[in-house]
Amino acid sequence: MKLWGGRFAEDTDELVLKYTASISFDERLWPYDIKGSIAHARMLAQCGIISPAEGRQIIEGLENLAEDIAAGEVTFSLDDEDIHMNIERLLTERIGAVAGKLHTGRSRNDQVALDMHMFVRDAVSTVADAVKELQTALVRQAENHMDVIIPGFTHLQRAQPILLSHHLLAYVWMLERDKSRLSFVADEVDRMPLGAGALAGTTFPIDRKQVANELEFSSLYENSLDAVSDRDYLLDFLFAISTIMTHLSRLSEELILWSTEEFGWIELADEFATGSSMMPQKKNPDVPELVRGKSGRVFGHLMGMFTVLKGLPLAYNKDLQEDKEGVFDAIDTVIPALKLMAGSISTMRIREGRLADALACDFSNATDLADYLVRKGIPFRQAHAIVGQLVQLAILQGTNLNGLDLGTMQAAASVIESDVYELLQPETVVAARQSRGGTAPTAVQLQLALAKEQCGLE
Repeated sequence: MKLWGGRFAEDTDELVLKYTASISFDERLWPYDIKGSIAHARMLAQCGIISPAEGRQIIEGLENLAEDIAAGEVTFSLDDEDIHMNIERLLTERIGAVAGKLHTGRSRNDQVALDMHMFVRDAVSTVADAVKELQTALVRQAENHMDVIIPGFTHLQRAQPILLSHHLLAYVWMLERDKSRLSFVADEVDRMPLGAGALAGTTFPIDRKQVANELEFSSLYENSLDAVSDRDYLLDFLFAISTIMTHLSRLSEELILWSTEEFGWIELADEFATGSSMMPQKKNPDVPELVRGKSGRVFGHLMGMFTVLKGLPLAYNKDLQEDKEGVFDAIDTVIPALKLMAGSISTMRIREGRLADALACDFSNATDLADYLVRKGIPFRQAHAIVGQLVQLAILQGTNLNGLDLGTMQAAASVIESDVYELLQPETVVAARQSRGGTAPTAVQLQLALAKEQCGLE
């Protein structure tokens, strides 16, 4: 008979059993379920709700059960629906009827809420570590290529030259904000729901604070209805992960573009690329492509959670069973994505010759020529028009601004002198942007030092 089946006269329909059971996915909560149950049993004994001997028997039974599950010697049953009832059934088989006292003063409603709080607390830490790993890979590449210049883009059109290190560090700061969002989730999840019962608390003289202390929660839910129905922390967690995947997808897009022969700026290491079953010459960026593609499934889990919660009355409803699979899958998606991107970044080869060729034939120094004219006393709007005309003329001549002779330049603006050619070199253009946060080597060195300090990187 089912643990809740006392008032039922008929067996559960097989399809209902399969449809409502969650053991196929919530079995991964078993370490948290057992840890929470041990703390609960210890509290029950301490408060005199069960005897000390019963408490010891239950705790020892749970500890032995945990060892056997970890060793792969336990099979969970669909008949027991979820991880909570599976654990209780297995415990009962081992220590007898005293196992039935473990559920005194609690419900599966507050029990599963506790399990998910502990699960997410650990997951936040794991994701944050993986974010830091990617940050480290980006910083290492930035340090190793401090003098490499690349074209910078707006609208995916050549805009101004920048240091590659400056570009990579932009992602380090994005990821640091991701860590801040994860830190917020860690604070939100640091609140213990156990003791709320099904929705209204319990008649037993429990000590919720004792359980919270043992499980390392710093605060309690102060409303039992809120405790069993709150999933805000899961929304926050999914939002944080979705934002991480957004950043990874943007980085992936650039790795994919840069590794094409049309760009040819980087080459991904063989360990982080794949080939074609038909075309022998192919080296495909499957890792960043899949990261880019898998971002959508994580966004979907966030929207799915919003949809589950939007119309629920208080307190617990079976709809809340749908909170787990999306969260589990989001975690299982973001962690390998972060690790694979860290590996891809740390092993990629920068093709400096191709980058130099790209900079030698573009107009990304045009703004600096306009600034040069402004410093000569020409209003910026007029200087902008003059340089635009020179760009058009260079295009017609099949060259760039550096390729125009001095006479041609002076015909457009008599204040231009021969020093303009040094000013138009990519190295000069980059070095001139020394404002804090700019792309000049001095500014990027400062930024790199700040990134290491503020992001906790070595």
